[in-house]
Amino acid sequence: MTRVTPFSSPLMLGFDTMEKTLERIAKGNDGYPPYNIERVRATAAGQPDLLRITLAVAGFSEEDLDVTVEENQLIIRGRQTDAEDRDYLHRGIAARQFQRMFVLADGMEVRNAQLRNGLLSVDLIRPEPLRMVKKINILVSE
Repeated sequence: MTRVTPFSSPLMLGFDTMEKTLERIAKGNDGYPPYNIERVRATAAGQPDLLRITLAVAGFSEEDLDVTVEENQLIIRGRQTDAEDRDYLHRGIAARQFQRMFVLADGMEVRNAQLRNGLLSVDLIRPEPLRMVKKINILVSE
């Protein structure tokens, strides 16, 4: 049986990679760490608004975190290691690792990342889209 998706429409040409990206993201989401996405209004005229992704990463240090952009994806990874010299009587806080991925629209840029009070904030610039109109000449065959 053939699977029908919105991207299989004959009017949606070249969107097959976007469909694969959406499927991959939907499969790998366990909810950890929790995060917020907010719009930060520009404080000065002429400056673009920012998008800020804030992840709750209590217990992670700067060395435990990695923020990268690969093609059109923002990837945030965290890895904690167990301290072998500790003797726990009770262990309720597990050392764990995570990977969180966000698909970025074309032109999105990561401005900075900041770790403060157990929250990792990543600021993104969303530039104004350029309107492009291109005239296509029609060839006449005889």
